[in-house]
Amino acid sequence: MTDNGLRRFRTLFISDVHLGTRGCQADKLLDFLRWHEADTVYLVGDIVDGWHLKSSWYWPQAHNDVVQKLLRKGRKGARMIYVPGNHDEFLRGYYGTHFGGIEVVEHAIHETPDGRRYLVIHGDLFDFVISQARWLALLGDKAYDLAITMNRLVNGLMRRLGFGYWSFSKWAKLKVKNAVNYIGDFEKTLAAEAQHHGVDGVICGHIHHAVMHESFGTHYINCGDWVESCTAVAEHFDGRFEIITWTKRLESIEPEPAPVAAQAA
Repeated sequence: MTDNGLRRFRTLFISDVHLGTRGCQADKLLDFLRWHEADTVYLVGDIVDGWHLKSSWYWPQAHNDVVQKLLRKGRKGARMIYVPGNHDEFLRGYYGTHFGGIEVVEHAIHETPDGRRYLVIHGDLFDFVISQARWLALLGDKAYDLAITMNRLVNGLMRRLGFGYWSFSKWAKLKVKNAVNYIGDFEKTLAAEAQHHGVDGVICGHIHHAVMHESFGTHYINCGDWVESCTAVAEHFDGRFEIITWTKRLESIEPEPAPVAAQAA
């Protein structure tokens, strides 16, 4: 950390921002980007929500500010790599091209300083609902929107009562048995894909559940999201990974940033 509180990392991984939706917590992401720098930034899919923008346009200034901040990081020398997901699948026709200094790729292999290799992929192509039943995914997307609306209402009440941020939608998801089973199946499938590529681990997004573990024989890392949990994955210069939760700085008057390291490898 520098004297002014700025945190520097070798790499940052950010996924599932969903710019273009009312659930996107762009203000928190913008604040996170102001206080964190990295040599390389991976955008691990669903950064822009093309599904929602196609049906209903929503693009406030804060969402534009996030895009401009990311582009500015690229202009200042950070390598920017964009791996599209299902909500920004319109970019999948542009693999191998650059937009404002941002590389668009199908997937990437990230190598740590100690030589470990990680498959970086959004993960939707290994989600049966997305790949085999798109209509069901779209239906589920509407239900998820309702949960996010409840999230805003619950947190508005909690702020008035003097409590901190709490994700109603995340709590509900982790209390539903089928959802917990779905998360486990997704993690197992992505771990198997990493093994298929002959790498040491996988870094993904898609299911909005930030976690790191080795339960399925390889190092599984999920970036989480900027709708429910406001999380990103950071790689230190020695190759250690950290999940950073960024929900407190905007609610605090403390001069120093207070990210929470959920887990560290």
